[in-house]
Amino acid sequence: MTDHDPKLLNRLRRIEGQVRGISRMVEEGRYCVDILTQLQAIRAALGKVEGAILQDHLNKCIEGAITSGDTADQRAKVNELIQLLERSR
Repeated sequence: MTDHDPKLLNRLRRIEGQVRGISRMVEEGRYCVDILTQLQAIRAALGKVEGAILQDHLNKCIEGAITSGDTADQRAKVNELIQLLERSR
């Protein structure tokens, strides 16, 4: 994860700030639609972070297992990916 760490950490810090902002909005009794809009923005931002981390995993870990020729590692990585995808349903 070293290639994307600074960018991902910046994104996560922005998301963290957005979450704090939503907390303030709720405390202040702001309009529900405004809060929901911000929640949707956070969900989209988290989706982008998740996609970047998944892409990195595919490019490094999965590809590394494939090119290593280690059948046990290949099976382990595939099973890991399947479990991850099943949890996201």
